[in-house]
Amino acid sequence: MSTSAPTHRVRVLAAPGDRHDEILTPAALDFVGRLAAAFSGRRRELMKERRRQAIRLAAGAPLDFPLATAAVRADPSWRVAAPAPGLGDRRVEITGPPDRRRAVNALTSGAHVWMADFEDATSPTWDNIVGGQLTLLDAVERRLDFTTEEGKEYRLATIMVRPRGWHLTEEHLEFDGGAVPASLVDFGLYFFHCARRQIDAGYGPYFYLPKLENRYEARLWNDVFVLAQQLLGIPRGTVRATVLIETITAAVEMEEILHALREHSAGLNAGRWDYLFSLIKTFGHRADVLLPDRAAVTMTAPFLRAYTELLVRTCHRRGAHAIGGMAAHVPGQDRAAHEAALAVVRVDKEREAEDGFDGSWVAHPGLVPVCREAFDGVLGDRPHQIERTRGDTEVDAADLLPVRHVGGPPTEEGVRTNIAVTLRYFDAWLRGSGAVALYGLMEDAATAEIARVQIWQWLRHRVVDRETVLRLLDDELAALGAEYPWAAVDEVRSLFERNALEPELPLFFTPDAYTRHLVRHAEAA
Repeated sequence: MSTSAPTHRVRVLAAPGDRHDEILTPAALDFVGRLAAAFSGRRRELMKERRRQAIRLAAGAPLDFPLATAAVRADPSWRVAAPAPGLGDRRVEITGPPDRRRAVNALTSGAHVWMADFEDATSPTWDNIVGGQLTLLDAVERRLDFTTEEGKEYRLATIMVRPRGWHLTEEHLEFDGGAVPASLVDFGLYFFHCARRQIDAGYGPYFYLPKLENRYEARLWNDVFVLAQQLLGIPRGTVRATVLIETITAAVEMEEILHALREHSAGLNAGRWDYLFSLIKTFGHRADVLLPDRAAVTMTAPFLRAYTELLVRTCHRRGAHAIGGMAAHVPGQDRAAHEAALAVVRVDKEREAEDGFDGSWVAHPGLVPVCREAFDGVLGDRPHQIERTRGDTEVDAADLLPVRHVGGPPTEEGVRTNIAVTLRYFDAWLRGSGAVALYGLMEDAATAEIARVQIWQWLRHRVVDRETVLRLLDDELAALGAEYPWAAVDEVRSLFERNALEPELPLFFTPDAYTRHLVRHAEAA
C-alpha cells in the first residue's frame, strides 16, 4: 500500500501522549480511514437493523432459526478454514486488558492463548486505547520483559485481540465529519502495525469479535478482513477470528455466522455473561423470562445447557473450535475461600471439557492450572476434540429461552450485591479501569451490565420495590465514598440512575458514559 499521500484523512482530536506517534502514524491513520470509508455506511445501517429487530422482538415476534438460511444449515459439505498456526491447541485462554503488567502476566501464565480485550475489560480512555496498541506492538516485538530472574524465557501465549463492538465509536478520531467506528480503530491499528510482524513470527493476526447479533454483522467483518489483507498485500485467509456468541439473536444464527466467516473463522465462544445480559435486554419486558439473583443462574440451567450444547454441535459439525465461557474467580488470601473458588472452577471446566468444548477462558493466571488439568483429563495429547460432533444434541429455539424455573425470586442480598458491584465498577471504569476484582470475582463491563439490567428488570416486574432499591443505593454509595474517598460518587449515582432506574432501558451503559465522561478532545484538555 502506498503511504506517501494519504487519501482518507483521519484527524486526531485528542492531545498527544507518550509514544502515541508510534501508533498514530500518517500511514496507520490512512489505513484506518480507508476502512472507515469502505464500511462506516454499512455499519450504520446494521445498527439501525439492530434497533428494528429489538422492536420486533419486544412486540412479540417469535425467536427462531432463520427460514431464509435453512439451506446453509442443511448443507453438510461446507467447513471453516483449518486452524491457523498457534491456534490448534486452545485448551486454556486467558483474557484481560492490554496494559503492560497484565500482558506480561497473561502471556507468561502458561495459557495457550491471550485475548487482549479492548471491549469489556478496557475503560476506553484515549490513553488506554493507544497504550493498549503500544503494549501489543511491544509484545510482538518482544520488547516486554519475558524472562525470569534466573534468565529463563517463558513460553508465550498466542495473541488474539478483541476490538470494541460495532455499536461503539472512537470520538478521539474524526473521519468525514464524524467519529470513527471503534471496531475499525482497534482492528485497524493492530492489523496495520502487527499483522506482518505476527506472520513473520510464525503466527498471524487473530481476533475475537464481540457483540455480533446476526450473520450480516459477521459478513461485514469478513469484508473488513478481505480489504485489510488486500491493502497490506497479505494473503486472503490469513486472518482468523473467533466470534463470541453472546447475544440471543446470534445464538439462532451460529451456523450462518460461521458460514459468513468460514475462510477466516477460528470458531465460536460461549460468552456466557453477555449472553445473560442479552437475554434480559431483549426479553426483559416478558414476565416469563425473569431471572433470579445472578449467582443463582449457573451454566447447568436448562436454557444455558441448550445454548452451550448447540454451540459445540454447530462448531464441530463445521470443523471449528468451540471455546467455553469465562471463569471469573480471583484467587484470594483466605485459603478456605481460595480452595472453594478453585473447586467451583474445576467443576465448571470439567463439565465444559466433557460436553465437548475444545478449551475455555479464565480471567486470572492462578486459574490456568485448574483449567488445563480439566481439559487435559479429556483431551490427553490431542489438541482438541473437533471430531466429536455431538450428533446426539437437538436444540430448538424455544430451548434457548429461560421460561422454565431457574431459581427463586431475587433476595435483598442479591439486589444489594448487584447495586454494589455496579457502583464500584462504574467508579473504576470512570477512573480508567475496565477489569476490577470485586468480592472474589473479576468484574468487567459484561458483568456490570448484567447487574444493572437485573435491577431494571426486577423493578419493571415489581418483584423488588423501588423504595428498597433506593435505600440500598444510598447505603452502597455511602460505603463507596467511605472506602474510596476519591470516588466520583455523584457521577456514579447519576450513571446508575440513568442506566438502571429509568422506565426505558439503555441497551448499553458504555456509549453514554463514554461520551459524557471519557472523551477528552485536545481543546478541552
